[in-house]
Amino acid sequence: MPYNFIATARRVLDEEAQAVAALSARVDKDFENACERLLACTGRIIVTGMGKSGHIGTKLAATLASTGSPSFFVHPGEASHGDLGMITSEDVVLALSNSGETQEVLTIIPVIKRKGSGLISMTGRPESSLAQLSDVHLNVAVKEEACPHNLAPTSSTTAALAMGDALAIALLEARGFTPEDFALSHPGGSLGRRLLLKVDDVMHGEEQLPVVSADTPLSDALLEMTRKGLGMTTVVDDDGKLIGIFTDGDLRRTLEKGIDVRVAGIRDVMSPRPVTIQPGRLAAEALQLMETRKVNGLIICDDRQRPIGALNTQDLLRAGVM
Repeated sequence: MPYNFIATARRVLDEEAQAVAALSARVDKDFENACERLLACTGRIIVTGMGKSGHIGTKLAATLASTGSPSFFVHPGEASHGDLGMITSEDVVLALSNSGETQEVLTIIPVIKRKGSGLISMTGRPESSLAQLSDVHLNVAVKEEACPHNLAPTSSTTAALAMGDALAIALLEARGFTPEDFALSHPGGSLGRRLLLKVDDVMHGEEQLPVVSADTPLSDALLEMTRKGLGMTTVVDDDGKLIGIFTDGDLRRTLEKGIDVRVAGIRDVMSPRPVTIQPGRLAAEALQLMETRKVNGLIICDDRQRPIGALNTQDLLRAGVM
């Protein structure tokens, strides 16, 4: 009979989910103490671990660094051969070891202590050497691994990963870390573009902005739309305030009504009360507004309701916001 891969996968997922759920009862004063020490750290959070714990530690250091807690990973083996020089008395070391007896980690503990660095450990054995030597210990013990032989690190690494995420997010919230702060650590990705770009960075302004007065003939307004190439034009009153918009869609509706574009005025066919947004707002907000109002273009107006720019979905697409 063929092997039941689905049954195995579901069993592994259930067992690892139970291991993570069991951690909640162990989030106590020790966890709070760990957070306070990490929050008060004036140096860097140095994460270390060997083998699979090291891989989890590498991810944890990256998560901490990207969420407002300066951090980097130091391999314990390399630390014994010079990399301990990276650690200072202002740093706090976060050591991961499921057994708490990993020799490479224990070897560097005396030096860490001598430097005066803080030491927080995350192990599956509170009675272990590493746990006992630490200033704060976080218990991430699991009942058993998801491996049928109870050997391959599976549930234990998942538990350590989850506890590390809990630490990182607790620190993030305590620091008042904002989405904009997060984006500053990710300026090259789509997330950074979505969070950092303002409508001012995307809009067509000044000479690129199509503008006609309310008394403009529709034929002239169409020429303005063609020149500026945005598929629309703003319509302003004598004071330069926005009173309407005329788009390619409005043109189709005008033709369907049988209106002669050669004699009609823009005031008679424009759409009043167009959707607008203020300068300085996020491009992501503009996208949400356009999706909510079901429009393809948006006018950026100053505090006197004068148009200073315009953008459309193509602009947001090119900017990587969509």
